[in-house]
Amino acid sequence: MTTLNEQLANLKVIPVIAINKAEDAIPLGRALVENGMPCAEITFRTPCAAEAIRAMRNEFPEMLIGAGTILTNEQVDQAIEAGVDFIVSPGFNPRTVQYCLDKNMPIVPGVNNPSLVEQAMEMGLRTLKFFPAEPSGGINMLKALTAVYPVQFMPTGGVSLKNIDDYLSIPAVLACGGTWMVPTNLIDEGKWDELGALVRDAVERVS
Repeated sequence: MTTLNEQLANLKVIPVIAINKAEDAIPLGRALVENGMPCAEITFRTPCAAEAIRAMRNEFPEMLIGAGTILTNEQVDQAIEAGVDFIVSPGFNPRTVQYCLDKNMPIVPGVNNPSLVEQAMEMGLRTLKFFPAEPSGGINMLKALTAVYPVQFMPTGGVSLKNIDDYLSIPAVLACGGTWMVPTNLIDEGKWDELGALVRDAVERVS
């Protein structure tokens, strides 16, 4: 069985998605899959996140689907019930982390400094989200952290076509999270061809 880390490393880029209408989940999933990006991190920033995840999971059972911006245990339960493969949180909340660990649900919590990395390691985590990447010092900060700690990172926040190569060049970076290939306005307007082209560009950039 392929591990989450292996899947992330193979994909190299994870689309971080805010979806406003659950009915958009299936055409969005199709645009991702058909253009070489069979993965999605659906953020719980919108009320329909769990419903969108459920629809995407049912239609595309082989997709790697994460739930992002998870802040509470209740959201963890909703995400698991909807069928996610992993949880992503913007910060490091020991209560949420432990809740996921107790349920054998992989969680990638956000960290951006040495103390948070050490707290995460103390709980047994070795895969972390570096967030918000660019405002937290970007490449230089990440290199400093990876020089000290035996963990792997998924940088997110300010990652774009302009700098993703720099992030992926760091050996400890598994993959990068990004929003540039899944802009919410294109999803809202149903412009799947335009969105597909952005996805394809991103895939070609990291392949």
